[in-house]
Amino acid sequence: MIDKNRLRRLLDDLKSISDKDIEEIIFEAGKILEKENLVCIDREKAIFVGDTHGDLDATQKVLSRYLNRDNIVVFLGDYVDRGKNSLENINYLLIAKILYPKNLILLQGNHEAIKILRFYPADFWDSLSNKFYNLYSDLLARLPLVLTTNNGIIALHGALPNVSNLQEINMIERGDELWKQITWGDFYEMDGEFLGNDSITGRPMFGRDYFNRVMHSLNMNILIRSHQPSADTRMFNNRCITIFTSDAYSPERRILISDADDISIVYI
Repeated sequence: MIDKNRLRRLLDDLKSISDKDIEEIIFEAGKILEKENLVCIDREKAIFVGDTHGDLDATQKVLSRYLNRDNIVVFLGDYVDRGKNSLENINYLLIAKILYPKNLILLQGNHEAIKILRFYPADFWDSLSNKFYNLYSDLLARLPLVLTTNNGIIALHGALPNVSNLQEINMIERGDELWKQITWGDFYEMDGEFLGNDSITGRPMFGRDYFNRVMHSLNMNILIRSHQPSADTRMFNNRCITIFTSDAYSPERRILISDADDISIVYI
């Protein structure tokens, strides 16, 4: 059993984490990760955090303000690469997950799935030894994909999967087309369903008709996502909200707080 008092001390001194500490943190985090692709929370209030991409300062500010036994904090993926503190950022999140297993949800983004589908840039992954590359990649490949709340919010990294009900999400295999839609998909404010794959990135693109159809099938009201820096913050009559919490794309770092019927975007 890992010493939780030591973990709390490590949160204040991430530079002192040893290789042995990392192995223990990864092992302990692996024991408490959600077992299904879909996480359902019986809450109306939740705090949603977009891509952090090694922005440790953003992660620390969010968790110091909002992570407690009364709140649910949901990170939408992409914790590493692009930023200068990827290692510290992912370690901070994993320690926090161990300390608050039911109050912190870490969803999978494409940058957590290096073993499933290669991408660029991958500076965090390229910096690791083979041993830690395998330890981190095996753990992060198991992160859940989708979260729902009891007031009709669905949260994920990229785009909605083309499924007809929520139960089908738990049958998604890592690396299949539905998984790619969740971790790599983009939305555009235009008519249509599948709009093709981006000619440069290969990312699948979807339009308004696809969004409306899948949201209706899933009986969901609002989608909260990240992943796509070029996206409008609000699309599809304010039912699709894209947030970013990393300074990798903009100095304006934002989170979203939902509470019953109220949704607010907050700058950190």
